[in-house]
This record gives sequence, C-alpha cells and structure tokens, in this order.
Amino acid sequence: MTLLEIAVDSVTGLDNAVRGGAQRIELCAALDIGGLTPTIGLMAVAAEAPVPVYAMIRPRAGGFVFDAREEEVMLADIQAVSAVGLAGVVIGASLADGRLDTALLARLIGAADGMGVTLHRAFDLVPDMDAALDQAVELGFERILSSGGQPKALDGADVLKRLVQRAGDRLSVMPGSGIRAGNVREILSRTGAHEVHASGRERLAVAPDAKSLAFGFQTASAMETDEDAVRKLKEALG
Repeated sequence: MTLLEIAVDSVTGLDNAVRGGAQRIELCAALDIGGLTPTIGLMAVAAEAPVPVYAMIRPRAGGFVFDAREEEVMLADIQAVSAVGLAGVVIGASLADGRLDTALLARLIGAADGMGVTLHRAFDLVPDMDAALDQAVELGFERILSSGGQPKALDGADVLKRLVQRAGDRLSVMPGSGIRAGNVREILSRTGAHEVHASGRERLAVAPDAKSLAFGFQTASAMETDEDAVRKLKEALG
C-alpha cells in the first residue's frame, strides 16, 4: 500500500488534507516558494491532527546554503517542533557546490533526536545523487523527497527508479513535485516507490479582493489544498 503525504501551508489546507485521506502531513508556510518553516501556532494546531505531521525547517526563500545565524534559527525551530509534539521535521542543507552539507545536517538531526527526519529537495540539486543518497543513509534520514533532479517528478521518474533500487530498505525515496491524481499511478509504476508527496492544491474559486491585491496582501492566483483533489489522489492509489 502506498502512503500519501500532503503538503499544506494553512489550517484550512491541513483540515482539507486530513478529510481527503492524507496519511501524513508536511506542514509548511509559503508553499508558493517551496515551503518555509510554519508558525508555532500552526504547529500547535497541527499537533492535534489524527495523522503524523512533519514540519518543514527552512528559514527563508532561495537556496539551501545556510550560515551560522541561520543554523541558530533552524535549531530553535526544531526545538519548537519538539515542544508541540509533532512527529518529525523536513530539512536540507547544501554546500556551495551543491553537495549536501553533511556537517550541518548532522547537527540538525542531532537536535531532532526522537523525531522522524526527511531530507527535502535540496537533494535534487546535488551533483551526484548516488553519493548523496548514501550520505543520507549514513546520516540517519528516514526518507528523501525528490523529483529525480528535474522540476517535476514525472520527468525524473527514471532517476527516481534507480534511487529507489539503490536505497533498498535503507530508506524510502518519496517522489514529489507535480503529482496529481491523473499521473500518480504512472509515477509509482515507473519508480517502484511506496510513498508519494503532493499538495492537492487548486486555484481558489473566489476572486481576490481588489484592495488586498492592490496593497500586496494577497496574490492574483491564490491556491489552497483541496479536499476533493486529495481524495482523488487517495482513490488513484487504491
């Protein structure tokens, strides 16, 4: 049976994902830019969810090369995740050449002691995915979220298949990015993965408020995790 993880960035999205059948939640802020660390308030509410919740730990938009001050922020955020009782964290960090920053990742994993840990799509930027996968195993990650080094998982399916085979039972390789009910079966068939990551987001039907739009308080194309889209994904998984 394939596990369905849904990424959300609001309490509405959280509720919609759970009602739609998500079996694990990736809790974020700002999914429009790939997800940032959620607020402590959203974490506290999500801790009451009936499924495991992993919080994204990413202090800003942009790349994944972090300095000492940003490490302080991430360590404090991991402490907050632990304090509210979430199941795990989603982390990633790069060196300037794109390789995993294993030293920093080891410190972050140490701070997350007792929680599950997922390596996020910083992995997709590494120059050698096979070597990075082996590093992730050695560091103690449970899983790697990846699109196979391509913007969308369907385009990286052949690479994902190789990674799934290389990982074996050492960790899970979880396809993510651009996954919908209409393509999830093909992606799983081509990769052999046993977990899948999606957002189930749909464009909001309500037109944006003109004043809020003019002041920059919202975007013209706001999206939200949709209960029906998540349910269709779950049904497609059988």
